[in-house]
Amino acid sequence: MKHFNKILIANRGEIALRIIRTLKEMGIKSVAIFSEADRASLHVREANEAVCIGPAPSNESYLRIPQVLAAAKITGADAIHPGYGFLAENPDFSTACKKEGIVFIGPDAASMEKLGHKAMARAIAVKSKIPITPGTNGCISKNFLQGAKKIGYPLMVKAAAGGGGKGIRIVRDSSQLEREARMASAEAKAAFGNGDIYFEKYIANPRHVEIQFARDSKGNIVAFPERDCSIQRRHQKLLEESPSPAVDKKTREKLVSATIRLAETSKYVGVGTVEFLMDSNGNFYFMEVNTRLQVEHPVTEFITATDLVKEQILIAAGEKLSVNQAQVSNFRGHAIEHRINAEDVNNNFAPSPGKIEEFVLPGGQWVRVDTHIYQGYILPFYYDSLLAKLIIWGATREEAIARSKRALNEFFISGISTTLGLHKKIVNDEDFVKSKVSADFIERILAAKEISA
Repeated sequence: MKHFNKILIANRGEIALRIIRTLKEMGIKSVAIFSEADRASLHVREANEAVCIGPAPSNESYLRIPQVLAAAKITGADAIHPGYGFLAENPDFSTACKKEGIVFIGPDAASMEKLGHKAMARAIAVKSKIPITPGTNGCISKNFLQGAKKIGYPLMVKAAAGGGGKGIRIVRDSSQLEREARMASAEAKAAFGNGDIYFEKYIANPRHVEIQFARDSKGNIVAFPERDCSIQRRHQKLLEESPSPAVDKKTREKLVSATIRLAETSKYVGVGTVEFLMDSNGNFYFMEVNTRLQVEHPVTEFITATDLVKEQILIAAGEKLSVNQAQVSNFRGHAIEHRINAEDVNNNFAPSPGKIEEFVLPGGQWVRVDTHIYQGYILPFYYDSLLAKLIIWGATREEAIARSKRALNEFFISGISTTLGLHKKIVNDEDFVKSKVSADFIERILAAKEISA
């Protein structure tokens, strides 16, 4: 077993601050890294030490492996936690950490390469006897029409690497295929350095459900209750909840069993997430694996009383999981996460950087806000637009929605445009309350009328 004295967080913003808080509770010192644009961020203030690693653009700072490793070495960090985004799913980073004798808090490079590459992950899912959506056998770089003919239209062109909705196109007929495939590949290449694509059958109006899992080096594994991430805009998640209102106990058991099989087949060590698409009949199909912590992990933490960052650190230290399957299966209540972004909803979700003039947080029992901003903070325009995550717990889904309404009305940000108004409309929408969410849910809300703050 390794004992960590100091951990560097190779990330920024709310996730860096969230990791720092767990490190403090575990008695482990923290090192923050920051770009010149992030000097005033809360994660820099709260860490025991902080190192500037470069200019504002992420490809000159947060994505530069040599600078990150240099910061870890000069501060004497034993391990690096990558958070999510940036280098979190980069196998070269994991390998580089190992070469320097620094523990990477996440799966090894081989697991990232196998499961982080969506086409390879599909093959592992088949081996694990998990249903997959019809698609190409691996990646495709030519003969697009021939590959599509075996699947039928509409279909999805999907990037094999990365995430965040990049490199994804819906193609409804053959006339669009060549152009969309080339565009998806180019976008993926620019975003992830990997232009591999594959085709997958498009499932109309699916539920997007996912299972968080954790497996330690001793083979102990737990699969947590599902999260429902169906409310999205352009493949970007806006709101997540757990458990899914569309999943019954029998289906949950099948999802959990499928996830455990995949984790064991791949000999994965760490915390990860298996994502599924589920049709209206409750049939589910493997979609992909995220070999990192998810943005929406707090809803799982709320209903299972588990600190997932702590579990990641325990696993990396060679210790066994602190929870077992019986404990996490006996979850309690319902949780909802609202992603509050710095975007102008009425201007095609254009980014809205600038100074936070006023900032009033909601409070009360079972209300959690993960954020790195504060009144007077100047939000840079170089990075992801996520401002804050509002996470709500209730004994029932109805109570969680009622508490969400109250907390959203208390939440106030001025100086920039945010998506707070959109979330207020979502929780007051009759279809959301009745859990009748379809693929055009957000588009219908946006078409209704202008969204106010």
